[in-house]
Amino acid sequence: MMTEEKDLLERKAILEFPCRFPIKIMGRDHTVFHEVARAIVAKYAGDIHDDAIRQSASRKGNFISITITIEAISQQQLDSIYRDLSAHEEVLVAL
Repeated sequence: MMTEEKDLLERKAILEFPCRFPIKIMGRDHTVFHEVARAIVAKYAGDIHDDAIRQSASRKGNFISITITIEAISQQQLDSIYRDLSAHEEVLVAL
């Protein structure tokens, strides 16, 4: 088994589901980005309550990071969320 594959399997094995899991999403600070970030996560995790969202603006206020904490139920769910976030043009980074 290649080292990269082994490392990925070890990281995935660390999580025990269900678990609370923070998803950090960064983009430009405008309404569309906020709506897209929330909608993509909600697509896989259900309704997102306002108290599950934290925001932090960049120094100049042009960018924002949104952290949405969900009750993750599987690695497949997380992979789907990250895949959709990473593919969207409004999302600059998803961690």
